[in-house]
Amino acid sequence: MAILPFRPSAQKRFQRLVQPHLTALHSFAYRLTGSLQDAEDLVQDVVVKLYPRLDELESVDQLRPWLNRVLYRQFIDSVRKKGRQADRPVSELMEADSQSDWLDSQMSDDQSPELELNKERLGPMLDRALEQMSPDQRTLLLLHDVDGWRQEDVAEVLGVPIGTVKSRLHRSRAALRKHLQLAMEPDDDSGRLEH
Repeated sequence: MAILPFRPSAQKRFQRLVQPHLTALHSFAYRLTGSLQDAEDLVQDVVVKLYPRLDELESVDQLRPWLNRVLYRQFIDSVRKKGRQADRPVSELMEADSQSDWLDSQMSDDQSPELELNKERLGPMLDRALEQMSPDQRTLLLLHDVDGWRQEDVAEVLGVPIGTVKSRLHRSRAALRKHLQLAMEPDDDSGRLEH
């Protein structure tokens, strides 16, 4: 990947530092944006902004978490500038196999007809519930609960203390539960039996 056509030695140093992390950055950007084009634009914006900061990049001990944090902040800034939220269903964020595994793990071993019906409804309801959450809450749940990031890694990427991650995770899960409970309630009395 040709980064920028400035000072060949600086370009090689920059490329040596950033190139090994580009695939992970693209994956993370895709998780955040929900679009290949938006992910590519986000990574490109980050790379362009970081190029003049080569000396700072070379001084970073753990570059991958630092780059993830820069990418995340750039994403949040772009969302705020555009005044929109990433509106991608969770079913597209997870590979089909991992989604079914994750959804299956949320169900009990008792496969009654009611549980089977709830299982079929859970995916789309989960998508709608996540769409209603803020980008920060959605990102936190996807990184930790879906992708399996450790709380320490999430804290480093978000640039907040681990205690903040724990409390935000608790609030985000509670909000998700509330959205799901509301979605599972019948809209009218048609599902109720009359005495």
